[in-house]
Amino acid sequence: MTLNEFIHWNRPSNVPVQRRSRFGHSLMSLQEDMDRLLHDFFGGTSLPAWAKEQAFPAVDIIEDGEIFKVKAELAGMNPDDVEISVTDGFLTLKGEKKEEKEEKDENYLRRETSYGSFQRTISLPETANCDKAEASFKNGVLSIEVPKKAGAIQKPKKLKIKKAA
Repeated sequence: MTLNEFIHWNRPSNVPVQRRSRFGHSLMSLQEDMDRLLHDFFGGTSLPAWAKEQAFPAVDIIEDGEIFKVKAELAGMNPDDVEISVTDGFLTLKGEKKEEKEEKDENYLRRETSYGSFQRTISLPETANCDKAEASFKNGVLSIEVPKKAGAIQKPKKLKIKKAA
């Protein structure tokens, strides 16, 4: 039996293609190769459990003019399942994704849905006005907006280029 026979024919591969250096493989590229091999062979990532927990929920942090935006993917959850706190410049998301009742007769071919408790702490910049943070929840995405402190907003300054003497 070959390796190709072990690989699921209908499983999409979402492992990114990486450009390789012509100077050989570094340790990072070796790790990427191993991750890709294990992903293709076992249908998952090679990350240890503690690393996967640190990555959930996936977040985007954006600086947008006068505010900082934090967006967290919380598909399958409700706003009541999540607790948000801001303390000493740290934003903490805490919650639990509860497992739905499982039917005994279901024959899973593949099960990737994860459940359980999570906690994610994000360091906010000193210029963030944490007292005025606001949160909203729509279509499984938690959005948090934290305005910048007064005086912290700087407008870009154009510099004139002088000719060298």
